[in-house]
Amino acid sequence: MRRIFLIFGLCLLSAMAVQGTSRPDAPTAAEPNHIFVAINGSDSNPGTLTAPLASVAAAVSKVFPGDTIFVRGGVYPLDAMVAITTNGEPEGRIVLSKHRGDARPVFDFSAQPRRGDARGFELRADYWTIYGIDIRLAGDNGLYISGSNNLVEFSTFSENNDSGLQLGQGASNNLILNCDSFYNSDPREGNADGFAYKMDVGGGNLFSGCRSYNNSDDGWDGYLRGTSGDMDNAMVNCWAFCNGYRKNGDPGQGDGNGFKTGGYDPRHPLAHNVSLDRCIAAHNRVNGFDRNSNKGRIVITNCSSEGNGRNNFSFPTGKDPEQFPGKQIIIQNSISINGPEVFVAGPIVCGNNSWQTGKTYTESDFESLDYKQLYRPRKADGSLPDITYLQPKAGGQLMDTAGRIDMSYYRNMPEN
Repeated sequence: MRRIFLIFGLCLLSAMAVQGTSRPDAPTAAEPNHIFVAINGSDSNPGTLTAPLASVAAAVSKVFPGDTIFVRGGVYPLDAMVAITTNGEPEGRIVLSKHRGDARPVFDFSAQPRRGDARGFELRADYWTIYGIDIRLAGDNGLYISGSNNLVEFSTFSENNDSGLQLGQGASNNLILNCDSFYNSDPREGNADGFAYKMDVGGGNLFSGCRSYNNSDDGWDGYLRGTSGDMDNAMVNCWAFCNGYRKNGDPGQGDGNGFKTGGYDPRHPLAHNVSLDRCIAAHNRVNGFDRNSNKGRIVITNCSSEGNGRNNFSFPTGKDPEQFPGKQIIIQNSISINGPEVFVAGPIVCGNNSWQTGKTYTESDFESLDYKQLYRPRKADGSLPDITYLQPKAGGQLMDTAGRIDMSYYRNMPEN
């Protein structure tokens, strides 16, 4: 399954290159298919570099397949949702991007009412690329995606009144790359996740190189309800930390899990097939990796979990021990430290994990257990920062020949 997702991601990035925009902020001069937005613009302007529009909503209303919207740096106060409904094409993606050399544009929805239909952006269309923007303080989700075959890259979603970025209404084959979602919180603190791929979401969605932290509910939530069938989605090289804690560090009232793989309403017994590879769950208020009664096939490989409040890996059977025929939980080549593990007693495959070696691991076996490294700024290209957190020491117990946990993936293994 992982290979399918990676092929999708590479195809999506290749499509951008075919269009002639290998990076969406590469062009610098006005061209016929470029629309510009700036703080000092006017929506009566033509949208050129020298006579830009004032609002991204006006720009979105003018695009056709192959067009690029460049948003100049600055803070854009908004009190209404921006709906994106025009489809791009496989060979003519529509791009919404920061402008090269400018500060990142910030879309500030603090004037928006706090209610369920007051989202920041709704991406209802297909074949869009969104790059290098910040969305904050929306009355509901920062960005809600119901379209398919979209790429959202190097963007942030913060302090929104529901999940920072949510996929739903059949959204499928979307790539969320090198994005951060943080400090999202609803009034009851039980609904705002960093990234939500849940409810009636589609399949084939991939999160790669993303971080989710200090959200009131979960880092990632894959709870299903109302969709038409089982779904397959994946996370690669993603970090979930300090979820269930408020912006000021105080514990909140939400679920507080890092990666919630699924779950379902008894009236909708659906399976969410989820793959996680090279992911980190650290210091979340409750569980690091959580089954949440998911009936789907769960594959966790090369992952690390440290210092979570209840369990690092939580896969109990509880009151619902049976799984759908043919479904499995697979956890391999993973590390747990500073927290207990709980596993389902049913069809689970565990192999080459730290708790199976018969050894006890301590801080001395790692380069660092300073989880605050996870907050470090991203690199200029949007990729995750270099860290030594949870990296096994060379020659240490975790790298021994006997019972060795292969953690070489930590070093110089960019996904894209």
